[in-house]
Amino acid sequence: MGIIHVVSVSGGKDSAATLLLALRRFGRHRVRAIFCDTGNEHQAVHDYLDYLEHTLDITIHRLRADFTDRFAVHRARLEAIAAGGPDYHPTAKFQWTAERAAQAAALMHPTGNPFLDLCLLKGMFPSHGRQFCTEELKRNPAVEYQIDLIDQGHTVVSWQGVRRDESARRRDVQRFERIGPGFYAYRPIADWTADAVFGFLAQNGVEPNPLYLQGMDRVGCMPCINVGKSELRQIAARFPEHIQRIAEWEKLVNEVSRSGKASFLFSGGWERIHERVEWAKTSRGGRQYDLLAGLIEPTACASAYGLCE
Repeated sequence: MGIIHVVSVSGGKDSAATLLLALRRFGRHRVRAIFCDTGNEHQAVHDYLDYLEHTLDITIHRLRADFTDRFAVHRARLEAIAAGGPDYHPTAKFQWTAERAAQAAALMHPTGNPFLDLCLLKGMFPSHGRQFCTEELKRNPAVEYQIDLIDQGHTVVSWQGVRRDESARRRDVQRFERIGPGFYAYRPIADWTADAVFGFLAQNGVEPNPLYLQGMDRVGCMPCINVGKSELRQIAARFPEHIQRIAEWEKLVNEVSRSGKASFLFSGGWERIHERVEWAKTSRGGRQYDLLAGLIEPTACASAYGLCE
């Protein structure tokens, strides 16, 4: 069957550069580009995927996790608890009551948004210590897609836009490794810097995602559960509708949560998203407001990478 090179595209700079490298080396007929849609992205991400398709003359296959079967199982369990069945978890701090289980069961239906559906099933939002969103919304659909190709008789090389200087967790990442039979991972920009990535895109006439010009350090979920203080401030000023959407999701997830204390940005307390936004407007230490924070101009260019210069 031959080798198929699968590039995971996120809408960010690193995956765009990785896709360009794969196309330059093997051509569009041997490259498959995939995007795992979490349901928590800014529309600019989807617009940028359209831009890449047009500019590079390729198709980016959109993948979405589907939790329909899991909803049916979880709903049946909640209905059983509501009817007087057991709910004993020795390590759980909170337990279901019959009334709360009945309420959760009535709401336990897929919304069609993968991120929200996953949080409804979990009864909580992901966090830095429980980052199940990456595994279930990104990794699993991508792996399933590639396993299907292997089952068809292909050898798959998974191209990943990972850089070692992104985080301590990635500093020892290998450029090439065998994942399993007929399945390999290749990370061609592992030793690149962010400046090198932007420079490579510019040299090849590919524009970066415009969100990088609007104060975003990363491109993907908006906001990401790992969002920094300054980026959260920028999101609140430029895209307040995304903050409001998260607030609405918090209400929904709390209605199906055992504890009723789910919050999108868990910081050791149960602060809701609007409270975290107010904290993002404060100076270091969170005790007083940063006067400069109120000077963000939503239409002005702002870049953590110096792209406005």
